[in-house]
Amino acid sequence: MESVRHDPPGVAAPRGSYTHGLELPPGARLLFISGQVPERPDGTVPPDFDGQCRAVWGNIVAVLSSAGMGVANLIKVTTFLTRQDQADANGRIRREVLGSHRPALTVVVLQTLESQWLLEIEAMAAR
Repeated sequence: MESVRHDPPGVAAPRGSYTHGLELPPGARLLFISGQVPERPDGTVPPDFDGQCRAVWGNIVAVLSSAGMGVANLIKVTTFLTRQDQADANGRIRREVLGSHRPALTVVVLQTLESQWLLEIEAMAAR
């Protein structure tokens, strides 16, 4: 899918691994991925942030795969962290997973529904 990035000169350049706007071609197939939490298929939750972040991304990749898509099809990612000091690790792991792909991105710090979850990520993909 050929999307068009919109990082106009009248807006400050993106400070991370994202683009300000992403335009889809007509007729693109959309996939909306509900907020994924750090539960593994066996119901366990990793005890540390890195493990939880990788578990969430693993869930996202599995949902994408079930739709015949991959991380290159992501167009919007919203990440909910429980602490601001998790932002660097979150960004590092996201860059590992996405490589050079730059979807639209939002990161918010708030409290999750389950106290053991340190993050939740929802996403949209298109093909």
